[in-house]
Amino acid sequence: MAILFSKSSGVNNAQIGKLETPIKMVIEHESDLQTKQGGIRDWLFNVEKSNKFGETIVGQNEFDVFQAAVEGAGAENDDMQETYRKFIEHIQFMKEFTITAEMMEDANYGVAADAKRRAENFTRAYYKTQHKICEYALSHATAKSGTFAKATLDLTAPDGLALFSSSHKWGGKKASGTQSNYYYGDIFSHTDASDNRVSSTSVFEEALSNLAAKIRNMKDENGDVLGYTADTLILPGNRPAAEAIAKKVCGSEGATGNGYNDINLHFGNWNIIVMPNWQTDDDRVMIMSREANKNLCGNMFFNRVPLTVSSWCDHHTGNYIWNGRCRFGVGFGSYKHILLAVDSGSAVSGATKLS
Repeated sequence: MAILFSKSSGVNNAQIGKLETPIKMVIEHESDLQTKQGGIRDWLFNVEKSNKFGETIVGQNEFDVFQAAVEGAGAENDDMQETYRKFIEHIQFMKEFTITAEMMEDANYGVAADAKRRAENFTRAYYKTQHKICEYALSHATAKSGTFAKATLDLTAPDGLALFSSSHKWGGKKASGTQSNYYYGDIFSHTDASDNRVSSTSVFEEALSNLAAKIRNMKDENGDVLGYTADTLILPGNRPAAEAIAKKVCGSEGATGNGYNDINLHFGNWNIIVMPNWQTDDDRVMIMSREANKNLCGNMFFNRVPLTVSSWCDHHTGNYIWNGRCRFGVGFGSYKHILLAVDSGSAVSGATKLS
């Protein structure tokens, strides 16, 4: 990702002149490393450029199948209608760091260690902001909105409901209905005879098959089944037991937890992504289709202004100040690409029981 450097303002003394280019090189090098490593934004979101105040995602129904016509008869007229519209507004984020006059004096002809660390951390903070806002948006999407780094985020799907809801709407003038992408039930464990929750790979294996079918049977705006294949598991960062169960089920050639060599239908079919900042009090999992995410404009990240860096000398203190500014938007253009399932023996508010 490109980083823009604006020309330094103010009168630069010799010490600043010696530091400016090395610090730019540190920032650019750290940017290259972060770009290659990737993160939640790159793995789970569609990243697009934008040159507007915000971006609008428009949904519409599709033509129905061709109808039979008798010899000499005309074709039935069909039309396409707009069914939803979602606007994602860009948000401005900024940060500064300071290199004191003492640091510049002690730097000699290189970049002092502390100044180098600040420049590296400055760049990492830029990428961390993008990855963490994407994590925040997904992990808090049972609500309609949330606050990240003092910014208010719209976490709704195009129908105005939270991304994860049991009452999502589909359809237009021809047909309409509701469908859920928020479930609860025996996902990682079941209730035994003593009314205790007992973790089990076989329970998760069965639940995963059921949840994958829910993604596949999501309806489009005509009410037709979309048929997408779920291939991505997203797990919280603080539930190691559930993480181990998911990895065993998805990474074992044979079905786990039995004495015979039964085939494991999930082997090799799933990418497992752990979101470290998604901290939960229970076991839960998101299931997503990468193809549906792309085709339906599901998780969207619009990059309006990349990191733009400027620097100047504060004449009151003699300090060297570096400022970074960027603008981007995060939101959801669909709900049909992803679902959330909570492991619970009792009802979860707003969720549908997995049957």
